[in-house]
Amino acid sequence: MNGPDATDEQWEGLAEVVPLRSSSKWPSWSDHRALPEEEPAEEPRRFIVIRVQTFADAREVAEYLMTQIPVLLDLSSADADVAKRILDFSSGVVFGLGSGMHRVDTNVFLLAPVGTEVAEEATGVVPRS
Repeated sequence: MNGPDATDEQWEGLAEVVPLRSSSKWPSWSDHRALPEEEPAEEPRRFIVIRVQTFADAREVAEYLMTQIPVLLDLSSADADVAKRILDFSSGVVFGLGSGMHRVDTNVFLLAPVGTEVAEEATGVVPRS
């Protein structure tokens, strides 16, 4: 029984083919439901707003991104040097996770995990990150 040219006689007795279902229905037990009666409710979409003031707040940004939660990063109340360090750190986290970073306003950024679509307000065009 070597090669692709095996005959029916060579296969006979090696395996028995049993159909999984009849022509009319799938096999089931009495209380089995093939489909749920209702679609499960979707979890509400959310994002976190973080207003950073110290570099220690940068870890929180990374933790949310790692759990696939978008972060609205507000650097407007941070000192310029601290804001730059946090933005550099956040850029590295975004790059490392393959996420996206979108500028919303001066010193305000949306850090979007993989799979999050961000549409521009007027055009509805999804920018590439």
